Amino acid sequence: MNATLKEPISLGMIEAANRIVMAPLTRSRASDDGVPGRSAATYYAQRASAGLIVSEGICIAPGAAGNPMVPGLWAREQIAAWAPVTTAVHDAGGAIAAQLWHTGRASHPSVQPDGRLPVGPSPIAIDGLTFAANGRTPYVTPRALDTSEISQIVGHYARAAANAREAGFDAVELHSANGYLVDQFLQDNSNQRSDRYGGSIENRVRLLIEIVTALVDTVGPGRVGVRISPASSFQDMADSDPRRLFDHVVRTLAEHDLAYLHVVEPGIDGWRDARHQRDSPIDSAWIRARYPGNIVAAGGYTAESASRAIESGTVDAVAFGRHFIANPDLPRRLIENLPIAEPNRETFYSGGDQGYIDYPVWREPARTN
Repeated sequence: MNATLKEPISLGMIEAANRIVMAPLTRSRASDDGVPGRSAATYYAQRASAGLIVSEGICIAPGAAGNPMVPGLWAREQIAAWAPVTTAVHDAGGAIAAQLWHTGRASHPSVQPDGRLPVGPSPIAIDGLTFAANGRTPYVTPRALDTSEISQIVGHYARAAANAREAGFDAVELHSANGYLVDQFLQDNSNQRSDRYGGSIENRVRLLIEIVTALVDTVGPGRVGVRISPASSFQDMADSDPRRLFDHVVRTLAEHDLAYLHVVEPGIDGWRDARHQRDSPIDSAWIRARYPGNIVAAGGYTAESASRAIESGTVDAVAFGRHFIANPDLPRRLIENLPIAEPNRETFYSGGDQGYIDYPVWREPARTN
């Protein structure tokens, strides 16, 4: 029994029943116009025993999308479709935050309005392949945002946050991790601007703080989380001085009334980024020394390691991602040390109900005489 995971916690204004968070998981079940599918309410309600569900990434505007079949929160029909999802989660006793997402350069013209180029801080392409409308294809060189356009992006975040609250979400989480737009502005391999959003660390962090300020102003203190991935090189991310950058990021975020800081650890699936191993990794322990608020950590945790991290005070809650796909009752399985089912990777992004709402909860094996 991992009793520590059962303990309730206040994450800002969110009263979480336990310390287990469902991490955001892209599932590609929305319509082409960003409306979540009819089975989304069932999918999230099945997993409502998490202390907090963080939704899949929800795009803040049509140009924010990076892949096909991802949902949005900019249109009335999207708000209307999310409302039954949040109601179902609440009826099942859970809480849910909307993860607000702009993919920036991690997109492709085939999923952009009118086939336009995706945008980013600078015209620098990701080296690799993306999921585009017709399958895997190389990334393109993005169009650099004009300085005058950036305030519009901030406004899109604020509007999406207001829409999230109207749809019944308990909070919003800013996706500032994994090489998407805000992360692209933070790190100097993707941000080579010469205006007030580039150059110095303070300038590169400016967009993050402007968005956080707008979100808190929109939904209120204690209802905004922020996700960061300081040790990740996913989607070609790197910075010349990551410790100094993220020291400033974390200390500055501590000045805002956040519900939590969501940290992607450097050891997901056993992988560690050699860029950050010269001294010590930028992990939750490194961040705890700089951030006094709630820390939610994600990345390669087991029930036992999650319990130890919480008991040590390094983190306040732990997020689990892919395990939630095949284990809708994951909190019970983690707390009671029950077997963890493995998901079918072929149905992660396949659309439809198979591999989405058909995974069973744990049943005791039938006894034989």
